[in-house]
Amino acid sequence: MRPFRSVACLLPLLLAACAHTPAAHDDARHWASARQLVLVTSTGWDATDGELRRFERNGDGNGWKQVGEAMPVTLGRGGSGWGLGLNPQRGDGPVKREGDGKAPAGVFAIGTAFGYADRANTGLRYQAMTANDWCIDVPASNYYNRIIDRSTVKAPYLDQSSEPMRRDLHADGDQRYREGFVIEHNQGGAAREGGSCIFAHLWQDPQTTTAGCTAMAPASMDALLAWLDGRRKPVFVLLPKAEYAALKHDWKLPDITAPEGNP
Repeated sequence: MRPFRSVACLLPLLLAACAHTPAAHDDARHWASARQLVLVTSTGWDATDGELRRFERNGDGNGWKQVGEAMPVTLGRGGSGWGLGLNPQRGDGPVKREGDGKAPAGVFAIGTAFGYADRANTGLRYQAMTANDWCIDVPASNYYNRIIDRSTVKAPYLDQSSEPMRRDLHADGDQRYREGFVIEHNQGGAAREGGSCIFAHLWQDPQTTTAGCTAMAPASMDALLAWLDGRRKPVFVLLPKAEYAALKHDWKLPDITAPEGNP
């Protein structure tokens, strides 16, 4: 065996690989056009609650400014784990998987708003849900991680989904999906078992965790929906505070300079 020669041979290859690894600050180009940002921070990967703040910036892309006060939120019963969004996939911590009860961490596009009413006060595209609308959480389905109308779409596994979008009709009057919006985690179900049906929605109460979503009080959701504007390409960011501090500069995220609970 000649270990020193093996190392010598491998060293140029390792250096070349490092030279072509994208720098972390390059990640921010994927959300450089965002003019609104919803930031959720928690105390750690295992935390089941956190704080939500809203930020906006002008057309030149500089200077995030906080809007309003911090809002309390509840998170997944399993805490949080790295999800699949706009930032490159990460493994330096827990990773979100289907059914693990973790809220996905990272940076995500904000998708369609939804609810029980025919319309909503929001600048997002809005979809009124019906008794036939379900979000498919079955990894074997070709419609995994998509909201579909089961009265018009016929395919295997749809009847195995456990995510009715009208929970008031299918889950004993549950109001948690009365208002909310889609967090574009694992968009299109590209990663089977990667996690599905991730929303921001109303909480049951301030102590009850979620299956992986971010939940809040009705007044907080009303303010958030009214402020969000799809034309401003809003993004949703969820990070434990230690990861937020480590990535804030490279990911060009806003400073949290106000005292807790103040604008």
